Amino acid sequence: MNRTHAHAAPLANPADQPIRTKAFAFALMCLGFFMATLDIQIVASSLRDIGGGLSASQDELSWVQTSYLIAEILVIPMSGWLSRVFSTRWLFAASALGFTITSMLCGMAWDINSMILFRGLQGALGAAMIPTVFTTAFVLFPGRQRLIAATTIGALASLAPTIGPVIGGWITSQWSWHWLFYLNLVPGIFVTVLVPKFVHIDDVDLSLLKKGDYLGIALMSGFLGCLEYVLEEGPRKNWFGDHVILTCAWICGICGFLFLVHAFTAKEPIVDLHALAIRNFSIGSLLSFITGIGIFCAVFLTPVFLARVRGFDSLQIGLALLSVGCFQLVALVAYSWLARRVDMRWLMVFGLVCFGVGVYLYVPLTNQWGWRELLIPQALRGIGQQFCIPPIVTMALGSLPPSRLKSASGLFNLMRNLGGAIGIAVASTMLNDRLNLHYERLDEHVTAGRPVIEAVIQQQAAHLAAVGGDALNATTAGLDVLHGLLMREALVLTFSDTFFALALCFVVGLASVLFSRPFGNTAPPPDAH
Repeated sequence: MNRTHAHAAPLANPADQPIRTKAFAFALMCLGFFMATLDIQIVASSLRDIGGGLSASQDELSWVQTSYLIAEILVIPMSGWLSRVFSTRWLFAASALGFTITSMLCGMAWDINSMILFRGLQGALGAAMIPTVFTTAFVLFPGRQRLIAATTIGALASLAPTIGPVIGGWITSQWSWHWLFYLNLVPGIFVTVLVPKFVHIDDVDLSLLKKGDYLGIALMSGFLGCLEYVLEEGPRKNWFGDHVILTCAWICGICGFLFLVHAFTAKEPIVDLHALAIRNFSIGSLLSFITGIGIFCAVFLTPVFLARVRGFDSLQIGLALLSVGCFQLVALVAYSWLARRVDMRWLMVFGLVCFGVGVYLYVPLTNQWGWRELLIPQALRGIGQQFCIPPIVTMALGSLPPSRLKSASGLFNLMRNLGGAIGIAVASTMLNDRLNLHYERLDEHVTAGRPVIEAVIQQQAAHLAAVGGDALNATTAGLDVLHGLLMREALVLTFSDTFFALALCFVVGLASVLFSRPFGNTAPPPDAH
């Protein structure tokens, strides 16, 4: 077939464009990427306000985050094929436009069902902005320039979920939760209009629509969609004791098996699983999965702890989490200087150690912990995120030839979000199961005959009787107060266990680094394998 009639004139090497043009194009895409990543967790500290405004239960509210994450997970692996069909610039612009429109719809939601629907559409339409940034950076920037690009992307990838609750809490306290979504309108329009003009690294090829891997898309959607539903609803519905969850688990297992078989046998599968044969890419994907667990779980657990144990409002939660982002920005300067002088594997190890130790320092938490007690653990977490994520990006995507970047970057980004989804599901299960365990253990030691317990009940009863005047009800209320104290302490112990399990994940990550090959910031050879 004569390709000159099917395509526009071949593109010159995108890396040869003027540095200002490349930098501005990259900055535009980073803005869209930051918005899409930020919106995963921007609602984390404001869920109570959203629930109050939409008359939603706690179980329903969790889907405000989950629907967005599910949709992102489904679309991200397809972005490589979509960018080859529609080109990177038009796919990114369409994704930014869809994200902007659905953001407006989220702000206008009239009940919880409409909110969940619009959040799902927001995640699906905005998802393509995430992996395309990674691909573009490695196409546009060779050599040392790639270090700056990878550092920027890595910083944004970890900073956005971290500061999401901070920004969200402040906006909600100053205006209302609706502005969490209206915030995206101006930058969304800006990105939509300018990206087609300045980003040009490939051409449209609509002929790929005829040979698209539609079976792979269907199997992958069934696998990932049902998996995420099982993970989200399992902790609340006793896992496989629920018929719907059991059915979804079967669909997930069957679709997952068929998808793996299809991905390894098809000529042009939707996801390039063969890239996992490249050692550094597979280890980088594993580390992306682990850091996804760390980032998303820490951002999920800390606001829940501060809300349920300390009773903080959205602004207080946001301010308590602010230190992570501050220390990450400080670490960004240090990392940029060291990355030019120190082996990146050592920087990655340092980052993983800081991240793991930072999470471990949450373990001795008490019911009095606030921003002061959280400062050092969050500082280490912020420094760790900055030092480990950019090298992981460079190690994984820098090991691939340019021809495989598009399809493989979708898999790499999927692993981070999938790690977050699985991590949050496991953390939710632990919060439920370990809470019951700790409450029962504490209750065994709190017997009516013990002098200390009797004194507490009498003290509370006397106080309440003096206020209310009814001795019988005061005694009952005293027991309720005791129950509340037990529940609080059981919650604290439960959070401690969950953070400890989270810290153990980083031991696995550190062990995997031992098997990686040295890597730098230069492009791999075209036949890298």
